[in-house]
Amino acid sequence: MGRREMRAAARQAKGGSAGGPSGGAGDLLRQAQALQERMQQAQDEVAQLTAEASVGGGMVTAVVSGELQLRSIRIDPQVVDPADVEMLQDLVLAAVNEALARAQKLQQEVMAGVTGGLSLPGLL
Repeated sequence: MGRREMRAAARQAKGGSAGGPSGGAGDLLRQAQALQERMQQAQDEVAQLTAEASVGGGMVTAVVSGELQLRSIRIDPQVVDPADVEMLQDLVLAAVNEALARAQKLQQEVMAGVTGGLSLPGLL
């Protein structure tokens, strides 16, 4: 028996095959690759999402992307009062924070479809 045949026999004895990874390892690798593809699709989907939040009866509206980037803020001119800038600041903060929370929830919902509800920190 030559060297090549001996290595192949040793791999088979350990549970592998002469031509590559064992069925279990090969299956695991295929599953990991499929999960990686689904994760990329989910991340692409999340990137297309937006979340919007309005506060103060619609006086301030914030729009946030699925990637948690602020896309726009709309402020009704009626809420702009130079004597009460603090109220406007509070409304802007509240709108942005609510929009961010909604975008994070959308992210979690999309990713839960991929991970089957498993919480995997750091995916997004």
